[in-house]
This record gives sequence, C-alpha cells and structure tokens, in this order.
Amino acid sequence: MTAELERRGHTVIRHSEADGDLRDRDSVRRLVTGTAPDHVIHLAGISFVPHSSPSELYEVNTVGTTNLLEELASLARVRKVVLASSSQVYGHSDATGLTEDDPCRPASHYACSKLAMEHMAALYSDRMPLVIVRPFNYTGAGQPEHFLVPKIIAHFARREPAIELGNIDVVRDFSDVRTVVDVYCRLLESGIEGGVFNFCSGVGRSLRWILDETARLSGWTLEVRVRSDLIRRGEAHHITGSNERLVRAIGPLEYQDFSDTLQWMLRAAAPKTQT
Repeated sequence: MTAELERRGHTVIRHSEADGDLRDRDSVRRLVTGTAPDHVIHLAGISFVPHSSPSELYEVNTVGTTNLLEELASLARVRKVVLASSSQVYGHSDATGLTEDDPCRPASHYACSKLAMEHMAALYSDRMPLVIVRPFNYTGAGQPEHFLVPKIIAHFARREPAIELGNIDVVRDFSDVRTVVDVYCRLLESGIEGGVFNFCSGVGRSLRWILDETARLSGWTLEVRVRSDLIRRGEAHHITGSNERLVRAIGPLEYQDFSDTLQWMLRAAAPKTQT
C-alpha cells in the first residue's frame, strides 16, 4: 500500500504498532495531531479470523477504530477516510454473488468486530467522508503463513512431504493483494464521499484447485491430510461476491490472473541459495 501510494505521488506517513497502540486514546491523539493527515487508509487491526482472544478483536478492531475516528473528527482538514471491513460480515451464507445489500449475519467474533466497526463509523459520516470496503479473500507475497494460501505456498516451496488442512473443497473468492491496493488508491483519489463497497473478483476457486495449481507450477506433489479439527463449524461451501457497485463507482478492475499470483508467491517463498 505504501509503495503504491508513493508511486502515485502521495506523501505517506508510515505508522506501526511500535509508534503507538490504537487501544490507547492518548497514543492515537498524539499520532493524529502530530501528523495531521488529509487522507487516511485504515488497515490496522487483527485480521486473523480464529484469533484466540475475542476481547482483543473488539478492543482493536472496534474500539481502536473509534479512537482513531474520534481524533480524526477533530481535524478540519481530513478529506477522506477509507476503512477496511471484511466480507466475513455476511457470515456463513452459502451464496454466490453476494451484494452489499445482502443481510449481514456474522458468525465469528472477528466478523462481529468488523460489523460493529461499520455501525460505529456511521456515527462519524456527517463529520468526514467515510468509505467502507468489504474485501473478500485476498493474498500475495509476504502474507504470514498462518493464513491459508501462504501456508500452502510455503509447504510447496520447502518441498514438504505433506500438509494438514481442513475442508479443501470449499470455494472462495480469491484476489491478488496488488489489486486490492489499486482499489484502495482509486477510492481514495476518487470523488466518492461515502458508501460500502465489496472488493472481490466474482470468481470462485476451491482450495483443491489451489493445491493442484500450485503443484503444477512448482513441479512438486505433496500429501494432503484433512484434519477434522481444522474444519470450521457451519462453514459455507461456496462463497463469492458481486463487485458491480465498486465497478460502477471507480470503473473496471485490473485483476491479476490468480495462477500468476500463486507463481509470484512461490518465487518469493523459495529458499534463498547461500553463497
């Protein structure tokens, strides 16, 4: 995100956990008053769905975002805020082509924390332009291995003999993180001053397909061991989204071929040759 914003000519104020904690209102106040941003893309938060501490999910994703918006609202110069929510807010709906008007039935504390964030953010919509994005599954080089696709990629890159997974026949709407970054930038730079937008490809791919395609790209075959304890209770079989509202707002999306995404991740995960 930072690299793309800088490529587009923006001056980016980098922020990390070491600079302060969203849960600490004073820390957020110092950050906001010390930098006085005119645009904000809020990506900070806990993004791992089965995070072990429900209270932390709400403290960071909901209360932390409240702290940020409260301080941003005190600045007269904020021209737009883009908030990252999640497609998880729709819950375990076995549906294809989910739209922003479909009902939200969150089925995890992570999803509840994000939906609560959306409702809370609406309280500030009359004080600054707020755009909410609900991204479906996306991935890319550099994503930690506790996420599913990077876990698969790492096993193939290391030539592991086997991998343990849950249900490999579930179908999800996967995209490349580089497309997500492009969408966030275009929303930030557009004249759009509010609204909720899905980010998705509209194409469903099963984990079995990802395993087979990664095997083809890497030239390696491994044993897939399905563990019942890794299968999420009530998990929907097939979930894809509709990006029609987003396309109407910012124009056609430039999607990466997902096989190219997997190849990019394999190259990045390949063990470095020692010299």
